[in-house]
Amino acid sequence: METTILPEVTALGVIIKAILILAIIAAIAGFGTFIERKILAFMQRRLGPMYVGPYGLLQLIADGIKLFTKEDIIPQHANKVIFAVAPAITAATAFIALAAVPVFPDFTIPFVDIYVPSIASDINVGILFVLGMMAAGLYGPLLAGMAQANKWGIIGSARTAIQFLSYEVVTGLSILAPIMMVGSLSFVDFNDYQTDGLWMVVYQPVAFVLFIIAGFAETNRTPFDLLEHEAEVISGYATEYSGLRWGMFFIGEYANMITIGVVASVVFLGGYNDFWIFPGWFMIVAKIAFSFFFMLWVRAAWPHVRPDQLMWLCWKVLMPLAVVNVIITGIVMMLV
Repeated sequence: METTILPEVTALGVIIKAILILAIIAAIAGFGTFIERKILAFMQRRLGPMYVGPYGLLQLIADGIKLFTKEDIIPQHANKVIFAVAPAITAATAFIALAAVPVFPDFTIPFVDIYVPSIASDINVGILFVLGMMAAGLYGPLLAGMAQANKWGIIGSARTAIQFLSYEVVTGLSILAPIMMVGSLSFVDFNDYQTDGLWMVVYQPVAFVLFIIAGFAETNRTPFDLLEHEAEVISGYATEYSGLRWGMFFIGEYANMITIGVVASVVFLGGYNDFWIFPGWFMIVAKIAFSFFFMLWVRAAWPHVRPDQLMWLCWKVLMPLAVVNVIITGIVMMLV
């Protein structure tokens, strides 16, 4: 039997990986707003951004200039320290969660022979780390709404706490059944478990659907975007934010969309293994891109739900299904 010798992971390679994650994901999160506007326009038979640059491609730069040059207003009676720190918490937790997932394929920098791994920090409890960091992201919108001297901000932060805490239960239970099958919390082990060609979604279709639905709620995407709820006159926890601080909330939201796509791809959709004639690096990028597109597709096709419908779906439908799925998985594993 041949022994595969893996390249040595150095501190410099990890630092390069971390910088790439911050730079590329932040750029993709910004560019995601342009992609979303164009896709929604196409699905609604509109043109979307068209006037700034050819086909509106420079609209992203115009939006960035607008955010950077807008006046940064802090309300008179707000808690200024917490008001200023809250957006940074949202963005920071989103990017920290990406440290433990295989965002881009591993590669070696030519000439200097520096190996850059696919995961910035390959820890053996990667899934638990990602779920924990996404849960900590609750504090950004929660503190933002509570820091304002504004009842609408407080209502928005209350919605945040209710929605995030509720659907974190569904997320954890949905992913528990695949964890029982693999016997590990490492993303690498999940990827290796699916090297035989059969994806986890074949064994756990119910868990996959539950995870995707909970992912919509945890990333504040339609139809579960009740935290700031664009259909209302106000904007929930972000009511009194402007400029770059406002933008940091939504950079964190788009980064979390990518995180959900990565986790779904690695845990349920075969990871970064080769598929037929397609190499692994292409497959993981394609799966993440489709996950991102799917969230935009749902926004164009699905109406908003009421808060009571959101809670009813979580506690009376999704959570019982997740518990039953865990029990059935346990029984099957004992019998097989």
